Formats: sequence, structure tokens, C-alpha cells
Amino acid sequence: MGKSYFVPRKVKGESRILYIFSMKSFITTAIFGSIGGMIWYVCGTYFGMSIYIGLAITVIFGVLGYFLGIAKIPDAPFMGPFRKAGGETLTDIIYRFITFKWKKKIYIYNLNRQMNKGGK
Repeated sequence: MGKSYFVPRKVKGESRILYIFSMKSFITTAIFGSIGGMIWYVCGTYFGMSIYIGLAITVIFGVLGYFLGIAKIPDAPFMGPFRKAGGETLTDIIYRFITFKWKKKIYIYNLNRQMNKGGK
């Protein structure tokens, strides 16, 4: 008989593509790289931009998208007001900000009502 191994039920992790890309960073790199490619196409068509400058713009936008996809807010005292978001990815914070601005809903909790019911 072979050995038995403990397999955890809750495994949190992202699959990797080409060793450095997670799914989120790959998607953000592709989106930002295509935005850079569109800028290259428009500037090349109307202003006669060289291939090297357009390729550099596309690569710069792709690198920005990659770092946006992998960046996490550190849980450190020097972060000031962003310390409460420590450990969260930057894309999640941007997504929540956009949905907050789009829906324009503010929820106000009545603390006095909770205190009267025995809450702390």
C-alpha cells in the first residue's frame, strides 16, 4: 500500500501561464497591450510614427497592465489611509471604486439602534 497524504479542501491560488502570468495579470497585460497597439495604429496612420516608437508604446502599456494585474497593497504602517486595504490587489480596489462611483449608493448604519438591542 502507498502512503496517504493530507489534501486541503480550501486551496487558494491562481493558475500560472508561462510561469510569470497569473490569469488576472495576463488579461490586464493583453488589454493594456491592445490599448497601446491601438495608439500605435492611430499615431502611425495619422502622424507617420516609426515602428520602433510604436512598439515601445505597446510594450510600455503592456508592462503597466502587468504590474496593475499583480500589484498588491502592502500591510505596512507607511501606507497611511491605505493600510486597511493591506493584502488586496490593486485591480480589486479599482473595481470597487468604479462600482461605487457608478451606483452612487451609500449605506448608513444606525449605531444607536444596535446599541438598544444589546449590541456593542
